[in-house]
Amino acid sequence: MGPSLRSERTGLRPGGPAFNGWDRASCGTRLLLAVAVVLCAARADAHPAPFSFLDLNLDARGVHGSIIVHDLDAAHDLGIDPPEGLLDPAVAARHRNALQALVTGRLRLAMDGEARVIEWTTLEVVPERFGLRLSFTAGPRPARVAVHAVIFPYDPVHQTFVNVYEEGQLRQQNILTADDPELQYYAGTTQGRLAVVRTFVASGIEHILIGPDHVLFLVGLMLLGGTFRHLALIVTAFTIGHSITLSLAALDIVSPPARFIEPLIALTIVVVGTDNLFVLQDRRRARAEGANATSRDARPLFAGFFGLVHGFGFASVLKEFGLPRDALAWSLVSFNLGVEVGQLVIVVVVAVALALAGRERPALAAAVARVGSIGVILAGTYWFVDRLFGTGG
Repeated sequence: MGPSLRSERTGLRPGGPAFNGWDRASCGTRLLLAVAVVLCAARADAHPAPFSFLDLNLDARGVHGSIIVHDLDAAHDLGIDPPEGLLDPAVAARHRNALQALVTGRLRLAMDGEARVIEWTTLEVVPERFGLRLSFTAGPRPARVAVHAVIFPYDPVHQTFVNVYEEGQLRQQNILTADDPELQYYAGTTQGRLAVVRTFVASGIEHILIGPDHVLFLVGLMLLGGTFRHLALIVTAFTIGHSITLSLAALDIVSPPARFIEPLIALTIVVVGTDNLFVLQDRRRARAEGANATSRDARPLFAGFFGLVHGFGFASVLKEFGLPRDALAWSLVSFNLGVEVGQLVIVVVVAVALALAGRERPALAAAVARVGSIGVILAGTYWFVDRLFGTGG
């Protein structure tokens, strides 16, 4: 197939059928599509149109949609030569089952966390787009949809353009690739918003509980103990700090690189542990001199200021998880709520344990605080060096 024929067969003419469903796209999406088309033209010797197009509709009938695949892609994986033979309806009909089976193994839909069976309905030749349209249904309407699509893995730059509609209105657009093959969509209904809350609250709890650096930072802040009111002040300061930067970074207003933030998070742990040792030394000296054992306590200040740094760390996880465009506020609030719930669990467990130890044996509580602070410093130092000079993160 010569270069001229490849360029003629892209099926991506501005204003033509290949842009169906994209006329209302944002400027950014149209620019990205234009860049993709230019890149395809630049690599015409490899493939004329490395795209598939998936339309997903949610309405009173349930979930239904269609996917358009290029004849060259389908012919390659089905072993058909010449590929344009698939544009003959009779030939396409003979290969209908094989094509449906091929796409079934590479397009996965999950609704409300459960896999849905795709039921194929019709096969239609779309000659003006040099492709074939496979229509399908996928059961009742859900609150949350997950799509995983790597339709033609033989081509590493193949992309799947996805349009999601609700009641005929275009609600979300995505471009899926082999490196980024998944999308999440939350329906614009009460059930959809509840799905957002459940998903992001759980994600926030999980992140704070399995994030050893965040956990150790909180433990370091709790080691010196204190009254319930004072500990609440520390936790509130941390919450305010990380909530500010979490929102700023998740919305791409301020987004420093992870290679800068991750070592800083480790450094905050070192500072908190070191400050604990100085406070414990002041207390011991005051007791030895028979003076009042009270001393300065910078933990609320540390919690608020360093919380700004930790918020950027939370945001990187949230952005990797994916923010639903139509439910940004809900997802941000829910993720933050999950972080607070997980944080509260840690604080309560550590604070109660230290309080019980201090009530029975005050010297034991001081020893735990001292040894714990040294452990905090060592762990933070290791992470700092590893993240700054090594491959950790």
